[in-house]
Amino acid sequence: MKVAIQTFIFLISTTVFAQNLVQNPSFEDFIDCPNALGTFSKHVKYWSTPTAGTSDYFNKCSVIMGAPENFNGEQEPIDGRAYAGIYFYAPADYREYVQNQLRFTLREGLEYELSFYASLAEGSDFAIKDFGIVLSEGKFSGSTKQVLSKGRMYKTNQRFQYFEVQHDEFHENKSNWFKVKLVFRAKGFERFLSIGNLRDNKMTRKVQTKRRQSKKGAYYYIDNLRLTKIGGETSPSDRLEKDSLYVLRHVNFDFDKYELTPKAVLELERILERLLEAPKLQLQIHAHTDDLGSHEYNNDLSKSRANSIADFFVLKGIEKERIHCFGHGSTKPLVENSTEEQRKQNRRAEFIFKSN
Repeated sequence: MKVAIQTFIFLISTTVFAQNLVQNPSFEDFIDCPNALGTFSKHVKYWSTPTAGTSDYFNKCSVIMGAPENFNGEQEPIDGRAYAGIYFYAPADYREYVQNQLRFTLREGLEYELSFYASLAEGSDFAIKDFGIVLSEGKFSGSTKQVLSKGRMYKTNQRFQYFEVQHDEFHENKSNWFKVKLVFRAKGFERFLSIGNLRDNKMTRKVQTKRRQSKKGAYYYIDNLRLTKIGGETSPSDRLEKDSLYVLRHVNFDFDKYELTPKAVLELERILERLLEAPKLQLQIHAHTDDLGSHEYNNDLSKSRANSIADFFVLKGIEKERIHCFGHGSTKPLVENSTEEQRKQNRRAEFIFKSN
């Protein structure tokens, strides 16, 4: 069959389904049943805490850290059997946060919608008005137990976007879940999501909910997070067709190497997204070398390059049976091998989507 050779730029889903980019969005996937306060980052898969604040994990499997009843009140999970609990306001600027590694790095220029449900715990003396959201390039991991301020984030030397969802009213109801929602445009580096109060005590807009002076703070349960891309494909040229051969622009291997570069991983994530959304698709991987080296050596090297790409997808949850690898050595150059730049272009990988 004749195939068309095209350049792969960005993979945009052609399906209507909007995939949730938050991993373990309702905290159902855990390592151990929680048995003490402050074990969130230890027990919940794909989640961590960006500071030393001891965020909590509640699950119906536990007596001590259970749901609906626990040390700070009573609340049924809005989805499943578990939820998180964090202090959005506490004495001495103490703060707690939750942090998630997203399924993919967000795409530059596209709009996304983030939402989650929150519920003010019965043990809270205050309700707040602002819910802070940070989308960062890398994972935050600080030793402070105070506010995750802009200054602290700048010191990490990584890019981030910083938002506050401001409500018209304080959510003082201690029996119902309410929805927090944000629509934003991605800058193309966002891979981690953090949620909490980004203001110090002096700047936090709050209201007292009990007439007593214990000052325990504002403690919220968090559940059912969702981050989805808004809209579909950006243009007809971004549509990927079956049985067409696409050249991966940024999967150009170093000389005599088969390891994936960070740019290559970012590009492969776009293919991963499509494979996850369309489970009946098969993937053919075709890898190549330049003309330096023997035919036999280059043939083996190209197979190793194809296998390294396949390993990436398998580690991300794609079944091995859906991936088919081919190594062509130096037999199918894209351009001449006269210069180093041309040889770099030939040290490439290509893919074809096939029907099951």
